[in-house]
Amino acid sequence: PEIMIPLTSVGNELRFQRDFIRETAQKVFEEKGDKINYQIGTMIEVPRAAVVADKLAKCADFFSFGTNDLTQMTFGFSRDDVGKFLPVYLEKGILINDPFQSIDQDGVGQLVKMGVERGRQTKDNLTTGVCGEHGGDPASVEFFHRIGLNYVSCSPFRVPIARLVAGQAVARESLHIQREVLEGVDAC
Repeated sequence: PEIMIPLTSVGNELRFQRDFIRETAQKVFEEKGDKINYQIGTMIEVPRAAVVADKLAKCADFFSFGTNDLTQMTFGFSRDDVGKFLPVYLEKGILINDPFQSIDQDGVGQLVKMGVERGRQTKDNLTTGVCGEHGGDPASVEFFHRIGLNYVSCSPFRVPIARLVAGQAVARESLHIQREVLEGVDAC
């Protein structure tokens, strides 16, 4: 089982929560005479968390990027109000895509990439993934694969497309590697 702590952005806060969970779990294990293995991770939902991911990784077994909240906090857009101006932004070409539907690769995506890289500087086997609507968007899933996320999660009706796109991304990567190997055979 996994326990995911939301909205952390300070290492000491995550450490405090992790220690509280461990102490509470230990008490329950002693009361019940049984023990289970579990992991404790955190949601990376605020820009500061991505920036200090190297510090957060010291206290986390995994990261799950909450890209809906991360998008909202990065743009300063309220999801409740975005419908009032986003159609105009899209129509006028101010934004190319709805950033709540397809990950903003230049901004929010770079925060995710930074969080993955910094987290893995501290813990090279850190499991990273994304949860939210972006996990079912084809362009977003492909981007997440390119930057090395281990998984995506999304609403149930988007699972088939997410699986298809993830499989295609892996297949494309395998073909690219095979081509490089074959081209290297006769290289001088």
